Amino acid sequence: MEILAFGVQSDEKPLIERAFDGRHEVRCLDVFLTADTAPIAAGHEIISTSVNADLDSGVLQTLAAGGTQMIAQRSTGFNNIDLDVAERLALTVARVSHYSPYSVAEFAWTLAMAVNRRVIRAAGRTRDFDFRLDGLLGRDMHGRTAGVIGTGKIGEAFTRIAHGFGMKLLGWDVAENPACVGLGMEYADKDRLLAESDLISLHVPLLSSTHHLIGADALTRMKDDAILINSSRGGLIDTTALVAELRAGRFLGVGLDVYEAEAGLFFLDKSLEGIDDDTLARLVTFPNVIVTSHQAYYTRDAVGQIIDATVRNVDDYLAGRRGDNVLVPARPAV
Repeated sequence: MEILAFGVQSDEKPLIERAFDGRHEVRCLDVFLTADTAPIAAGHEIISTSVNADLDSGVLQTLAAGGTQMIAQRSTGFNNIDLDVAERLALTVARVSHYSPYSVAEFAWTLAMAVNRRVIRAAGRTRDFDFRLDGLLGRDMHGRTAGVIGTGKIGEAFTRIAHGFGMKLLGWDVAENPACVGLGMEYADKDRLLAESDLISLHVPLLSSTHHLIGADALTRMKDDAILINSSRGGLIDTTALVAELRAGRFLGVGLDVYEAEAGLFFLDKSLEGIDDDTLARLVTFPNVIVTSHQAYYTRDAVGQIIDATVRNVDDYLAGRRGDNVLVPARPAV
């Protein structure tokens, strides 16, 4: 059986091919699954998709009409999939429920320290042999307050690093994580966390209840010199409201690895094209903002775990098993 994998990065391709070797043939495509590319899947019972795939009603109907019966998404998030339509079409949909939390937590801290210590500006200057320190003044993290919104596996890993810096820890989540409490974290309501934190990092999934969790009101409650980091999902932040606050001169730094309108942009080379997204174009002009292209998960460890889980999802589907990663079970459990 040939499995068709959409949105495969060049670094990812040999890992996928090795993981499926001896099991199934896999055809890796660098194009993402969209309404335009969905017809390519015709004749493939199983396809694999990336986090930026567009699996809306129309795409799912095209896939089902072409004979696709199983979608193995190589990500934890699944807000890009219309699960109700998938169930109606009797499609099996599986995801990767977890992978290395350290990959994302460490990258969130990379963004935090890069904006705090003005690393991008400093590196750009030294390439021009400009060794001045003007405008590069940062601050110690030790003794300051880290606000962690979402204290699951990734939030816990982020918290452990913050604890290592010697920071005061505030957390917000629907349930307390005992490991974070053991590190000295105090759980607080969101308004208090926003008002008291010097560094705020987001580690919650994108749901209807968390869409624009950090909106205009939340942004105004934050300290003027706070650092805001988002390595989770772009839709957690109202980007238009964020730009307005940045225009007003607020925040020491903002690090974004995700963007709410990233589909059709991230993972692609747009360097020779004009970008018609005025919000993103304005966002990247601020000297205290770093935007990266959804790469927090992109370590050999995490990608390897994602691929291994995807292979298991395919094996479970072919064996008629309903694993924990299945979002829409089209086959009965055995």
